[in-house]
Amino acid sequence: MPASSVTLRRLGIAGVCLVSLALCCGLAWWQWERFSSASGTFQNLGYVLQWPLFGLFPAFMFWRIRKLRRRAAEADAQEITAETAVPEVPAPRLRRAPAPQPPEDDELAAYNRYLRELNARDK
Repeated sequence: MPASSVTLRRLGIAGVCLVSLALCCGLAWWQWERFSSASGTFQNLGYVLQWPLFGLFPAFMFWRIRKLRRRAAEADAQEITAETAVPEVPAPRLRRAPAPQPPEDDELAAYNRYLRELNARDK
């Protein structure tokens, strides 16, 4: 997209966000007047608090979409550099065989001999 259309688009989005905020603040003011009147209820007070949030929502979404697009572009750039980079191969680690433990008792030693005999028969 040409830079001028991007600028116009951003100005349009900013304009919509400002109009939304102004309109919702006007509605909040209207609800405040209703709350202050003799027939006002706490529901009107709740709307006083909600309307500005509704007005800020388009600006929040614009900010959030820009942030997500920027993050996706950075991830794509990292994938491209990761594909072209030569991966480092770590040096092999030497493994040590565990030292044989002496049998704790005669019964365990007899059981291990029995297992060795069974293993020898299977071969």
